[in-house]
Amino acid sequence: MSLKKKDEHDHKGWMESRDLTVVEERYLAVLMWLDKRFRLVDYLELLEDLYYKVNMQMPKSHTEQYGLDNKFWYWYPLYALGSFSTLAYLVAAVSGALLGFYYAPAAAGATGDPTVAWNSVAAIMTDLNFGYMLRSIHRWSAQVMTAAVFLHMLRVYFTGAYKEPRELNWIIGIVLISMTMVFGYTGYLLPWNQLSFWAGQIGVEMALSIPMAGEWVAQLMFGGFTLTQATLQRMYILHVFFLPFLVTALIAVHIGIVWMQGIAEPH
Repeated sequence: MSLKKKDEHDHKGWMESRDLTVVEERYLAVLMWLDKRFRLVDYLELLEDLYYKVNMQMPKSHTEQYGLDNKFWYWYPLYALGSFSTLAYLVAAVSGALLGFYYAPAAAGATGDPTVAWNSVAAIMTDLNFGYMLRSIHRWSAQVMTAAVFLHMLRVYFTGAYKEPRELNWIIGIVLISMTMVFGYTGYLLPWNQLSFWAGQIGVEMALSIPMAGEWVAQLMFGGFTLTQATLQRMYILHVFFLPFLVTALIAVHIGIVWMQGIAEPH
C-alpha cells in the first residue's frame, strides 16, 4: 500500500462507458465514495495479499495436487459435521434462551418444597403453549450437537487434519468438545429431579477424588460436599451465563482459523 496520492481517474466516465445494471451502479458508487474517504480498496488488497501469503504456506491437499474442484468436499457428509454442530448449537442457544423466561433455578421454596426447579420444568412441559416442543427442541439439538462434535473430532483425527499447520485449531476443538460435555452436564442437573440429584452426587464424589485439590474443587463447582441451592445456582450460572460466551468466542476463533487455512482435506 503506497502513501502517495493516487492518480486522478475519471470514475464517472468509466462507469458511463460500461453497460452496468442499476444494482452494479449503486454498488460501485458506494464503494468509490467509501474508497475516496477511507482507502477501503487499499486495505482490502492488503488483507487479500496477507491471506494468500498465509495460504501459500499450507500443504497441498488432494484437490490442489490433482486439480480437482475443492467444492467436492463441501458436499461430502463427514466434512459438514462442523457446520452441522454449529447449527445445532445455534438452535440450542435460541431455544434455551426462550426456556429461560419460564425456568426458576430454585432448589427449595419458602415452604420447604424441594422441587421448585422441577415444578417450573413441569409447567413448561404441561401448561405452556408449545412448551413441550420447545424443551424437546432444546434437548435434541443439544444431543445432536454433542454427537456431531464427537464425529467431527473423529473425522479430523482419522484424516490427519490435526497435523501441521492446524495444531492450534485441533487444540481449540478439544477445548470445545470438553466445553460441550460441561454444557450437557450442567443442563442435565437443571431439572433438579432424581436423575439430576444422582448425577450431581456423582460429580461431587468425582471432584472429591481429585488429589490435593478435591475439596477445593467441590466447593467451587458444587458449593459444598452435598447438593444444595448453591449447587443448582452454580450449574445455572455456568450453563446460562459463563459457557455460552466462552463457547461462542471459541467457535468464532475456530471458524476464523478454518477460513484462513481452508478446509482440511485428507493429505
